[in-house]
Amino acid sequence: MRSNLKITLASTVVIASLIVACNKSNSNGGNNSGTSTSPNTSTTQMQTQADDEAQVSTELNNAEDDVNNSLNASAAFSGVSTTSQTNGVETAGGSTSLILDLSICDATVTTDTANGLRQLVITYNGLNCRGNRIRTGVITISIPVGTRWRDSGAVVTVNIDNLKITRVRDHKTITINGTYTFTNVSGGLLRDLATRGTITHTVTANDVTIQFADSATRTWSVAKQRQFTYNDGVVETTTGTHSDGTNSDVAVWGTNRYGNAFERLIVQPMVVSQSCDWQLTSGETETIRPAVTMTVTYGLDSDGNPTGCPTAGNYYYYKAVWTIGNKTYTFIAPY
Repeated sequence: MRSNLKITLASTVVIASLIVACNKSNSNGGNNSGTSTSPNTSTTQMQTQADDEAQVSTELNNAEDDVNNSLNASAAFSGVSTTSQTNGVETAGGSTSLILDLSICDATVTTDTANGLRQLVITYNGLNCRGNRIRTGVITISIPVGTRWRDSGAVVTVNIDNLKITRVRDHKTITINGTYTFTNVSGGLLRDLATRGTITHTVTANDVTIQFADSATRTWSVAKQRQFTYNDGVVETTTGTHSDGTNSDVAVWGTNRYGNAFERLIVQPMVVSQSCDWQLTSGETETIRPAVTMTVTYGLDSDGNPTGCPTAGNYYYYKAVWTIGNKTYTFIAPY
């Protein structure tokens, strides 16, 4: 929900995870072999890993929000009674009201129904309309004939093609490719949330690739539940849904930038609030690797304490904590 699509359904936020590499001189920097036996646990590498986790998770969630918003905005695909597409929706239910902006400020959304296809195509144009990132690339949403997104159990396929995101404050880039499955488990649209109460989606994917600025390309899988409720606006709560037989609540797993196997658990739900400008306001993840486990807590101030919504121009911070030997390390940075 953090895209300029204001229903930036996101953050975890989240989806996704990791990982490191400040130093291209590292033996695995830029290496696409995919696996590594090196522990890669220097302080610099762990700090970079935490920053990778924050950036990738935020941008995957933003893309997921764009998909959901586009489906909600299209009467032809959502199943709403109106025949026209609207970017702004206002609904009221008793003492509650919900105002949604479903537009995407740095993209155009087109419809393709030729040759038996039913697709929504999101094309990012490289504008820095939010002041914090530049995006290029294409997302294609394919919808089976007869499917309406508002129906319980509705399933759509989402293909992300060369979605490149550049973070403006430090020009750090990531490029995402892959195919997702989105399921509207409960049925319903965001416009109905003020009266409906709860809407539940799942997002799953295998073999999503993340290319980092050092050219290292890694493969991840994703399994998340995104639940939408109403509390002074939309509240999006993301949890992990995969189990490896030992750990549950796993949201992402694969290999990190250095080729180390990992899995990322959401141990405290990742919460994004419309009332806080669609920012990730709280949540905690645990990234497990053979050599080290790192906990990352979100929704903090620059001292690492829980805080309310930052004032204009300021940031939320995350705190990463890990232990190697008998020493515990802490890293705090904005997201």
